[in-house]
Amino acid sequence: MPSIHTSTEQLYLDAQKFISQYYRETEKSKEELTSRLDQIEDEIENKNDYQLTLDELSYGAKLAWRNSNRCVGRLFWKSLHVIDARSITSPIEAFKKLCEHIKLATNEGNIRSFITIFGPSENRSSAPIQILNHQLIRYAGYLQEDGSIIGDPQSVEFTKLCIQLGWENVGSHFDILPLVIKTNDGQLHLFEWPEDIILEVPITHPANQGGSELGLKWYAVPIISDMLLEIGGQKFYAAPFNGYYMSTEVATRNLADSHRYNQLPQIAQAFKMDTTNKSMLWQDRALVELNTAVLHSYEIAGVKMVDHHTATKQHQQFEQVENKSGRSITGDWTWLVPPMSGSLCPVFHQEFENRVRTPNFFNKEKGCPFHKN
Repeated sequence: MPSIHTSTEQLYLDAQKFISQYYRETEKSKEELTSRLDQIEDEIENKNDYQLTLDELSYGAKLAWRNSNRCVGRLFWKSLHVIDARSITSPIEAFKKLCEHIKLATNEGNIRSFITIFGPSENRSSAPIQILNHQLIRYAGYLQEDGSIIGDPQSVEFTKLCIQLGWENVGSHFDILPLVIKTNDGQLHLFEWPEDIILEVPITHPANQGGSELGLKWYAVPIISDMLLEIGGQKFYAAPFNGYYMSTEVATRNLADSHRYNQLPQIAQAFKMDTTNKSMLWQDRALVELNTAVLHSYEIAGVKMVDHHTATKQHQQFEQVENKSGRSITGDWTWLVPPMSGSLCPVFHQEFENRVRTPNFFNKEKGCPFHKN
């Protein structure tokens, strides 16, 4: 590859690595691979960049899911649906495409995994579309004068930005935040989601009316939107993707964490638990009841969700498939073990090599693999 300048040599090497893997795993011929690599070399030499085909883009996004060490749901990586939005540069058209993503992924509760991929960074320094939301659907957080917070504490700073951009908020615990898109000219564009495309689940307990009167709810689809997707040296700064929730993500983390909605004291009160001493394990019992309520609520609402026991069992199946395919298993133990009843789940008793492979999703600020909420 002597004809490619040093500044683009790494791009070609990254492309060569990914394209070779793609052609190998899809059982294409060596002749086809050689021809494609020659084409990519010519593109990089003439344009300092290259474009992935739709099939390459789709397979690369699926590999990024397969390579995500912190995801316990990797068994289903092949089921990812890819929406190619690389040609979109208009913020309003991007908004329309993301509305389409939400509707297709929600699927009336039978959640399907989707990713919408906007154009890669131009000259690997800027991107035509960037999404500032952590998730496409997220609840606002409002800091009060006394230091208390209404809504989600994790959203306080982003909520301030939305208000500065003209968002007229309600001020409740569960206000859906608008979408904020940043374009190449540095402009921020705010869009409010149509109410009819957002599916939310009211949280009720199957055996306790008091727990059902807390006014809790959560949205159906978690769509991570602030990660960088890298495929073959191409960096996509806007590539929101979703799976479906594991119950502990909603109950144990979002609703129970003390720095989030902190609902365990209220659940304990609804169940008339003795909270005077932590050795009574009231927090543990309240956490079980909250998870029970969340699983029950999503089930009766017809919204797909998986419990942590089933999810970790599925990860074992993923490991078996990978081993059978001759691929070594990588994973981040600290994230694969659920935040509840960890030792009851099979992944607790395993060791994983936390080696990062590409394609993958990365944190845009620090360049580290993505974290879940």
